[in-house]
Amino acid sequence: MKVFLTHKKDAALHADLNVSGSKSESNRLLILKEQYSNPSIENLSDSDDTVTLTNALKLKKGVVDIHHAGTAMRFLTAYFASTPGIDVVLTGSKRMQERPVKILVEALRSLGAEITYTKTEGFPPLQIKGSILQKNQVTLLANVSSQYISALMLIAPKLPGGLTIQLKGEVTSVPYIKMTLGLLQKVGIQGSFSENKIEIAASETISENKIAVESDWSSASYFYSIVALSEAATVTLTHYSEKSLQGDRAIADMYEALGVTTVFNASEHKIILQKNTSELPNHLLLHLADTPDIAQTIAVSCFGLGVGCTLTGLHTLKIKETDRLVALKTELEKLGATVHITDDRLELAAFNGKIKEHIAIKTYQDHRMAMAFAPLALKVPLILQDSMVVSKSFPTFYKALETLGFSVQFE
Repeated sequence: MKVFLTHKKDAALHADLNVSGSKSESNRLLILKEQYSNPSIENLSDSDDTVTLTNALKLKKGVVDIHHAGTAMRFLTAYFASTPGIDVVLTGSKRMQERPVKILVEALRSLGAEITYTKTEGFPPLQIKGSILQKNQVTLLANVSSQYISALMLIAPKLPGGLTIQLKGEVTSVPYIKMTLGLLQKVGIQGSFSENKIEIAASETISENKIAVESDWSSASYFYSIVALSEAATVTLTHYSEKSLQGDRAIADMYEALGVTTVFNASEHKIILQKNTSELPNHLLLHLADTPDIAQTIAVSCFGLGVGCTLTGLHTLKIKETDRLVALKTELEKLGATVHITDDRLELAAFNGKIKEHIAIKTYQDHRMAMAFAPLALKVPLILQDSMVVSKSFPTFYKALETLGFSVQFE
């Protein structure tokens, strides 16, 4: 389904919006809840990925199809492998079967897991027979997806001796590892992360019975982009904290350079995004190894503002829902941009021309491609193909756009 997006002339860009709970926090807490029968979770994400994981956790035998949910693939591989009585084939979409999982599988096998590939070595589908994993030390490369590491951390407290994870090399996406550790500690599980070593103690029970999930900072990034691309705007978002476990909280600092001020209202757990009149830079340099999920949003914002940018630390984008670096280059160039990419960086030239109108943006079954490009409708009318892919993480995204004066027409 296509969606045609424009912004209504003179429509006020002022709104109070509720954003669903963080998908990243929700999915981690669901694994812990399944292992310990608590905590109860408030403000759970309503994303497709979280719904998929919730349903998959009810299955103990047969085929478990998680479709496009990459987090579910990684977390369930570890959870199923470490749970006695499980006998499943874990599979997903065609793209999911092209996304590597070998590093996680080898790590789990070294702990005693029984996992076999049913098609291609190193890729899903996986035949998994659950058992109690007796070993308590594992080593893996540090520059892989942090979801591999988090998957091991989440099952660690249920292993008889806990788990020590030794990481080799420079660690990627450190905030996501710290988020996992922070949630474990929040429910009373002891753990530490220092000098490439993660240690998680065994725990029979957890202490916390109720946890409220903070709203999703990755989803907030699209409203930062809208405010940045506007002439004047004020957007209030609920369930946010200045001291967040989410690495994408860094978006608040990054967008200062692009004309957005963040006001934190601690008493009401809100953030207020306001357009400021500061002078824009000619070129923005950001290292995003810790926050790769906001790279698309930043690149599109810079293009719409005429600001050049160099974004580095993006090697994990090649194994996401699509190769996000190639996708960004392809779609931005349709609009008139000049983009150069390598395996781990994107360089966007400053743009002073007229953005091409009514361009159909291909979304590549990637929710972040759709939502990153949508704010450009403030500048020119555009079309998003396969538009409902946003439900993967933000099902109410288009309703939020309408609240902000966008015209949203599906075909």
